[in-house]
Formats: sequence, C-alpha cells, structure tokens
Amino acid sequence: MKKTAFNKIHKKLGAKLVEFAGFEMPVQYSSIIAEHKSVRTAVGLFDVSHMGEIFISGSNALDLVQHLTVNDASKLFPGRVQYSAMCYPDGGIVDDLLVYRLDDDKFMFVVNASNIEKDWNWMIDNNEYDVSIDNQSDNYSLLAVQGPYSDKVVQKIVSNNINLEYYHFKIEKIAGVEVILSRTGYTGEIGYELYFRGSEAEAEKIWDTIFNAGKEFNIQPAGIAARDSLRLEMGFCLYGNDIDKTTNTIEAGLGWITKLDKGEFIGGDALKKIKADGVKRKLVGMISNEKTFPRKNYPVYINGKNIGSVTSGTVSPILEKPIALGYVEKEFSIPETEINFLIRDKEIPAKVVKLPFIKK
Repeated sequence: MKKTAFNKIHKKLGAKLVEFAGFEMPVQYSSIIAEHKSVRTAVGLFDVSHMGEIFISGSNALDLVQHLTVNDASKLFPGRVQYSAMCYPDGGIVDDLLVYRLDDDKFMFVVNASNIEKDWNWMIDNNEYDVSIDNQSDNYSLLAVQGPYSDKVVQKIVSNNINLEYYHFKIEKIAGVEVILSRTGYTGEIGYELYFRGSEAEAEKIWDTIFNAGKEFNIQPAGIAARDSLRLEMGFCLYGNDIDKTTNTIEAGLGWITKLDKGEFIGGDALKKIKADGVKRKLVGMISNEKTFPRKNYPVYINGKNIGSVTSGTVSPILEKPIALGYVEKEFSIPETEINFLIRDKEIPAKVVKLPFIKK
C-alpha cells in the first residue's frame, strides 16, 4: 500500500488505518460521530493526499479540457475552480473532478484516488490537441481544513488576507512551503484545501502548523469515514457508489454542470439525447424515521414493487436518522413520495426528500 506523507502522524494519533484506493488511510481517530460533529460545529483536519493531481499544459490546453469535460471551462480564469466530470461516448461517467485554471495555458485536474490511472489513460487516449498531460499525483500532498472556524484557522497561518470566494484559489506560503490554497471541500461547510509538494518533514510541519493554529478552536483530525458521512448529509455524489460508467450526469442530478450548448465534447451527443428523451430514473435523497441502517444495493420498494436501490447510506450524526442516496424510477422521485427500504426481507418505511439533507 502507498502511504501519504502524514502516515507517521496518523499512527502517532492512534488512527485506525485501512486500505483505501491503494493507500493506507485513516478511517477514524476517535469516533466517526465525534469527528463528523467536530467538522459541523468547529473545525476538522483531513489528510486527502490520496486524491490525484493531473496537469494539462500547452497552447491548446483549454481545447483539450473542453473536449474531455462536461462543464464549460472557458468560463474559468486563473484563480478559479470548477466542479466537472468526464464522460464516455455513451454518457456514462469516467469520473467527477475539480478543474483548476492555474494559468491561461495550464490546468490541474483533481481526480478520485481510485480512478487516477484510468483517468490519466483516458486523457492521454483522447489528447487530440498535442498538449502535455503530466500525472503528478504521487508528488503532491493534500490537506482539507473544514468547518465553521476554518477561516480563522487558515488566516492565522498565511501572511495575506485570505479573501477567497467559494471555488477560488490563490498561491500562499505556509511553514515556508508554497501551497495552492483553495476555497473548496466536500463537507458542505466553509473549508479550504491545501495542495503542495514537499518532503515528509515539510508536510508534517504544515500539519503541525495547522493543528497549532486550530487548538483554540478545538480542531480535531478527521478520517475518511467522517468525510463520507459529511458528504452524504449534503447529497454529494461518491464515484463508485452514486455515479460510475453505468450512470450519466443527467439522471445523477448533475445536469447543472453539464453544459450541452458549449460545443463538442466526449459524451455530449449522448447526453443531449438522454435529456431530450427524458431519464427513466433519478438519483434521490431518502430518509426514514425508523431505527435502521440503509446500505448500498438495498432494494427500494413501493407497494411491493422494486423501483430502485440504495447507492449510499448511513445514519446521519446530525439528524440522528437513517439517510440514503439511490436511484428510483422517475415517477417515484418526487419529494415526499413514501417508499420502503427492503432490509433483510422486511420493508422499512421511508420517504423521498429534497437534497441536501442538512440545510446550510
């Protein structure tokens, strides 16, 4: 297994380490619920260095980005970030990702850890514009500072006023190391992500600098389990669960990032047809008042009929209720529709709700 630059710190803090996407990652330190609530009410620090960073550069870089992704990257300027996705010709999803415009002719794709090699190969195979594609994933570390007090923590460790709007970034120095400081995250809270190259010693120094700055705000380390429950409360998709090559952006509720009028892009023709014909199923949020735990692949029933299945589920630490994402037939996707989770041959009452589960 690969190890991030913070592996020794995780062990020192007593984290439970598991294999995730080929990395030894901290799943939790204290408890998932405590870490989750710390991010919702104070501030948490995540090691997400398993994510991939792939750089596209050259005079035709924008053309390739437009060809590969569903969003309109021409709207980006240096210092701006965009949530997007890459699709197959049939509209199936290769991956969801962040697109950073670093300069006029240079972009960074931040991709899911389990998809790094697949995404890189897909980008190379579809490079029709003679631009450089450089996979730097193994050379970058990534920390996420998330929570209501993340502004105060980060402001203490940078020399300039942060002054970053959502989905914007700037270059800063932290503990003497150059960092891409990005106003992004996948928790639904105010937060920042810090990308940097450096030695293990430099990485540990940055972690310590953040932690020391956050002590007065009760900063806590948080693992990938809390990251998952946090994103699920917000209704954010997870690749491999809620989206994959068998799903498309329209049925997954990602039509807002799918700019069908921007010009040609891979999957564009298929997605236009899907939108015109109408989807047969939709990704929805579901919630129950019963004591249960909806898990991936649990069937969803209505009046004894299987109308879909769960893709992600948990018990919300904030709502203290079972919540889930899943695909259901379109006619049953309207909020307040009463449905049932089929769990161990028993139908558990639930209902469809409008996302996100937690209103921010």
